[in-house]
Amino acid sequence: GTTLRLLFKMLSSCSKVGDAHPGQPYKGGNFCAFLPDNRDGQKTAMLLKKAFERGLTFQIKSCNGEERVSWGIIPHKTSCHGGKASNGYPDSQYLREVCAVL
Repeated sequence: GTTLRLLFKMLSSCSKVGDAHPGQPYKGGNFCAFLPDNRDGQKTAMLLKKAFERGLTFQIKSCNGEERVSWGIIPHKTSCHGGKASNGYPDSQYLREVCAVL
């Protein structure tokens, strides 16, 4: 089937008050996720959009001494292949699992 492709471009910036290290610079990045292009996938895309708008999709993590944007606790499929073990499809439980988290 066809897929929806979600693209997120997170710019480099400085963390804000309330973050783990306020004022600390962090590195952004480009992130991509996939959903099936069907009714359930489209509904999930709208929920993911709301989560993104509320700042719930990404977090800032330390990696090798550098602060960088990374995925948060909401699971995203970052591959169209490889199955659940590779964070991809096929994964028949994904839409139910991500909607439970959302």
